[in-house]
Amino acid sequence: MKLVMAVIQDADAATLMRALSDNGFDVTKLASTGGFLREGNTTMMIGVQDERLDALKSLVRQTCRARTRLVTPGVPMGEQGEGLVTEPLEVPVGGAVMFVLGVDEFVKV
Repeated sequence: MKLVMAVIQDADAATLMRALSDNGFDVTKLASTGGFLREGNTTMMIGVQDERLDALKSLVRQTCRARTRLVTPGVPMGEQGEGLVTEPLEVPVGGAVMFVLGVDEFVKV
C-alpha cells in the first residue's frame, strides 16, 4: 500500500476530486500554500494499493495540466540603486507534484 501526496493548483482541485471519486480512490483534501508564488494550492492525500498506483498517476497527469502565468516579481535586479524588476514574467504553473510513500499499516475505523 502507498500514500500519495499530490500537490496541485487550486484550479484543478475540483476536477481531480471528481475523477478520483469516479474511479474509486479515497482522498483527503488539504488547503496548502506554495512557496514560489505564495498562492493557495491543494494537497491531496490518497491511499492506494500498489497495483492501482499507475492508474492513479495516469489520472493525475490527465487532470492536472501545466499552464503559464504572468507575474510581477518585485525582486532586486542587481546592485543597489538599480531598482526592482517590474516587468511581468511568464512562469510555468500547474501540473502536479506527487510524493509516493510506503505505508506500513492502514487502519480504517
